[in-house]
Amino acid sequence: MTHRLRTLTAIAATTALAFVSNASGTAPDARAAATADPVPELRPGDLATTPGTTEPPAANILVRRPGRAHGDIFVTPQGMNNATRGPQIMDDRGRPIWFRELPENYFATDLRVQEYQGKKVLTWWEGQATNTGKGTGIGYIADENYRIIATVQTPDVRQVMDLHEFTLTPQGTALIVSYQQKPYDLSQAGGAKDGRVVDSVVQEIDIATGEKLLNWSALEHVPVTDSDLRTPPDGTAPYDFLHVNSVGLDTDGNLLISGNAASTVYKVDRKTGGIIWRLGGRHSDFRLGIGARFQWQHDVRAAGHHTYRIYDNATPNGLQGYESRVAWIRIDPKTRTAELVRQLTHPDKMSTMREGGSQSLPNGNTFVCWAASVPGRISEFSRDGRLIFDATFTNSRDTASYRAYRLDWDGTSLAKPKLLTEDAAEGTVRANWNGASDVSRWRLLAGGATGALKPVATADWDGFDTPITVPARARDADRLQVQALDARGHVVGTSAVTPAGADQDG
Repeated sequence: MTHRLRTLTAIAATTALAFVSNASGTAPDARAAATADPVPELRPGDLATTPGTTEPPAANILVRRPGRAHGDIFVTPQGMNNATRGPQIMDDRGRPIWFRELPENYFATDLRVQEYQGKKVLTWWEGQATNTGKGTGIGYIADENYRIIATVQTPDVRQVMDLHEFTLTPQGTALIVSYQQKPYDLSQAGGAKDGRVVDSVVQEIDIATGEKLLNWSALEHVPVTDSDLRTPPDGTAPYDFLHVNSVGLDTDGNLLISGNAASTVYKVDRKTGGIIWRLGGRHSDFRLGIGARFQWQHDVRAAGHHTYRIYDNATPNGLQGYESRVAWIRIDPKTRTAELVRQLTHPDKMSTMREGGSQSLPNGNTFVCWAASVPGRISEFSRDGRLIFDATFTNSRDTASYRAYRLDWDGTSLAKPKLLTEDAAEGTVRANWNGASDVSRWRLLAGGATGALKPVATADWDGFDTPITVPARARDADRLQVQALDARGHVVGTSAVTPAGADQDG
């Protein structure tokens, strides 16, 4: 792909991140909102790990059966009532490995492992949300030490990177979405002549240089009359007629764009910006077979030649009761037909008003994020459709994650482990090491005011903040220390020596 600007156009729609939006008012200009209250930006070289002393949202494991794929779970818990939120990695039992706590009014989405410059990296979006469920923020790329190595933003002055998509490509670029409000005559769609429209703009950014290689605006390619969303009754609110909520690559390298409010998937030529075909919606280029119709979808991905995996919300934003699913739909370009190949639904008949996604796992299983169900759920299904993993967040009924993934990750914190000893006299200390994924056990050492420290206890790793019982013979110790051990018993990290009852700083 040549590094020249290709002026094209994107899409927009209507499902909002209700968990990160206000209930009233009209959306401010995206850049103005970001300028008024800027994101606390991380820069290359900064560490993304926050002190692991705040308990992240906990997971309640409901089902955990054999046959699960290997890997940890990547989520971005968010909710209106939970005190803590941010990108989080937890193990298969729901125990936190890494958590980046974000300040109030900030959120994260789409935490996952991707590849950049031949190496595995950790990526996520972080920022604030407008009151219509769109975001103003930054895409972060971190190495295995949680050190920021690159950031992604749109270079346009009047646009900002939205929360819905952050996909890296093999060409060293990032696919992102940006929303822009524009004056627009909505009379043809039943709205105000002097109305305003939200133009979803898909961009491809060269990560290393920040150069914009693609700019695809919805208004240049999709009529506003294609939307399933009603126009605002008073003409004051901007009309988010398409609401692009996922962008990815098809098997041939062209773009797959999900137009949520039009219930349509668009295949777009990556070089010219022209629409190759439309699947679903009012003007589908394919005749949909039984079960192949979808509505208000999220997270559209290529799943083989001419086959697409779609998270079918099946319900408009704000309504519940319609059963959501993951659907595999195969198209035939010659006969212009589309058929349902398979589908997955939850035994509890989950209804997802907003958000959601799915992931194909290496062993053939499928990982599903039911997102804005009540409460949010994440599940894994075997090849034959059996539910073999199911979990929910325990701290609040409204807590959910925009997307979720099961992925392999080897992370090592550059900070030393910490020993928290304020309860040592009562018989408990805590070994704390946020981000270390290779710890299997902790070893506690104790000693007097002088002399060598000796091992007095061990404890299995139980999350990045693991309690250790101090044996009675060591409760009068003057100094304490912990060592992190890997699965082979090798020391992979050692805390500073700490006076009993005095926690370490930082």
